[in-house]
Amino acid sequence: MNFQWNDAQLQIKAAIEKLCQPFDARYWLERDESGEFPFDFHQACAQAGWLGIAMPEEYGGSGLGITEAALMMQTISESGAGLSGASAVHMNIFGLHPVVVFGTDAQKKRWLPPLIAGQDRACFGVTEPNTGLNTLKLKTKAIKQGDHYLVSGQKIWISTAQVANKILLLVRTTAIEDAQGVEGLSLFYTDLDRSSIDVQEIPKMGRHCVDSNEVFIEGLKIPKEDLIGEEGKGFSYILHGLNPERILIAAEAVGLGQVALLRATQYAKDRIVFDRPIGQNQGIQHPLAVSWMELEAAQLMVYKAATLYDTAQVCAAEANAAKYLAAEAGFHACERAILTLGGMGYAKEYHVERYLRESWIPRLAPVSPQLILCFIAEKVLGLPKSY
Repeated sequence: MNFQWNDAQLQIKAAIEKLCQPFDARYWLERDESGEFPFDFHQACAQAGWLGIAMPEEYGGSGLGITEAALMMQTISESGAGLSGASAVHMNIFGLHPVVVFGTDAQKKRWLPPLIAGQDRACFGVTEPNTGLNTLKLKTKAIKQGDHYLVSGQKIWISTAQVANKILLLVRTTAIEDAQGVEGLSLFYTDLDRSSIDVQEIPKMGRHCVDSNEVFIEGLKIPKEDLIGEEGKGFSYILHGLNPERILIAAEAVGLGQVALLRATQYAKDRIVFDRPIGQNQGIQHPLAVSWMELEAAQLMVYKAATLYDTAQVCAAEANAAKYLAAEAGFHACERAILTLGGMGYAKEYHVERYLRESWIPRLAPVSPQLILCFIAEKVLGLPKSY
């Protein structure tokens, strides 16, 4: 069991740190205030070849694993970009994994290179207002008509739909009452045609520069060539992306917690009250020490899960545990950072209030902490299913 990064991984971390340097805390504060998508950061990642870090080399990617992708995402978040920076490129890393696994060679040649090059920007259309995490009950319908499908329905919490030109879309091709088991849903990767898709942004608490949206689809024509794999098997296809997604969001949460802890620690060293740095007081020291331990423990689970995934071993429990532990550790580190800074922690110029607002994202998405606890209880501990 090796807990050290190898030379190639250290080079990745150093390269990402260098790429992130021009995009400092002031840059992300301005983006948070304006709500403008970080196009220049996205393009910098694309031009350096990082958007395809986990994509096959034959289509322009780097062919590396989720371990390296998680290291990249953690480093972006830890740079001070937080979830704003990570979410700007997150979809590229895991989103088209179903295409990599189940797409035809022609589809991969058509779709992957422009995504990796930053020419295409994709969003992921799964969640619906009235189904939540009960994905098998999705209602958005696709009716086959000759050489195309006609799609109507509604999606919610779709990130980057304001700036995307492509959408990975999970829809129903078999009526719920006729569907067998997990079948009945189909997966498409197609153009986000705004003549048939109305995208309405959701004002939200944090991560303002990466939009979240409600999407209304009416009469969207999707060519049959945009169907991934077999009709009706879309749910099983997206399952292949769930564990990598949990691992990546966990890595981002760890990075967010680490930058918050760094800022809090530096402030505790610099802030003098009663003729001594506040970091000399155990009431300040101990909570920060707890956060260091929590973040280190969560990070170990993140890279255990990533290693299992990259070596084709079962990793669902570890991926879910990583997401849960990292989200909690990141949140508490951000909370303690604000408490360390006191009143200044509430001021935007010190950045930690932005980190705290963003730290709610990995706690809530892409799966709730309660469902993770249910999964571990049922699948790991063997307890009866509770829902």
